[in-house]
Amino acid sequence: MRAVQVVRLDGPAAVEVHDVPEPARGENEVLIDVRAAGVNFPDVLLTKGLYQYKPELPFVLGSELAGVVREAPDGSALRPGDRVAAFSIYGGYAEVAAVDADRVLPLPDQVSFTAGACLPMNYLTAHFALLVRAQLRDGQTVLVQGAAGGVGTAVTQLARALGARVIAVVSSDAKAEVAKAAGAHETVAVDGFKDAVKELTDGHGVDLVVDPVGGDRFTDSLRSLAPFGRLLVVGFTGGDIPTVRVNRLLLGNIDVAGVAWGGYALSRPGYVAQQWNELLPHLTAGRLDPLISETFPLEKAAEAIARIDERRVTGKVVLEP
Repeated sequence: MRAVQVVRLDGPAAVEVHDVPEPARGENEVLIDVRAAGVNFPDVLLTKGLYQYKPELPFVLGSELAGVVREAPDGSALRPGDRVAAFSIYGGYAEVAAVDADRVLPLPDQVSFTAGACLPMNYLTAHFALLVRAQLRDGQTVLVQGAAGGVGTAVTQLARALGARVIAVVSSDAKAEVAKAAGAHETVAVDGFKDAVKELTDGHGVDLVVDPVGGDRFTDSLRSLAPFGRLLVVGFTGGDIPTVRVNRLLLGNIDVAGVAWGGYALSRPGYVAQQWNELLPHLTAGRLDPLISETFPLEKAAEAIARIDERRVTGKVVLEP
């Protein structure tokens, strides 16, 4: 089969497409004929050796995919021919993937494979962030940093579906249009977003900030919170890991909470399926619909990953074998 392998650890240019043997299905694995694979920021880190998981070179990249079941374990509810979405640490950028059965999820007929490949990582993270870490309630106001990216659009769509008001922070007019298409009620520019948020909320502030970016906007995100508000740390796509002066937390009666969905979910058998079942009504109703900026063939995987690395992406980028 064709697969995208990381052969060196010097960034997106270190990936090459090779013919490799198809994976053998393990005892508790599902063998999937891949129709589409989502490109994510951790894939960029893996090409540089900067991710917490460091597989031995060469390895097949790709943590998110959608396709058709070829084989499933005995006793599984999955059957050959079933449409599924799935996630793994690596192995998804290929024509065939073997994935742990607990990480394979039924894909509704009305959701395309291209869209399905964008769902597991970002939308399950959004679900965990909003409902578990933030305990979001109907009518609350959410400020989303990096709102035109994959995580940002997922959080925006789900927050709106759950009845929240969403204010999106964006760095350009084009990204503002993407955030609005995802369901943001208002957008504000990165420069001066704190004052813009203050004006939009009549000086009260927001109940929740979701931040997958980090960097120098972190302090003003804290300042944008209403009393008893919470800032969720989802990632650091901006490159810099900010620090917290805890007196700000004390004086404002505010919280900072980490969002490590993978570590939580994968240590709890059945939790991912529970999350997926809670998302399915929103998926089938069309309230959750990934915004896809570009699709690439496997042969152009390096270009697709570079788009993420250079922060030139709105929504999601997808590979199609």
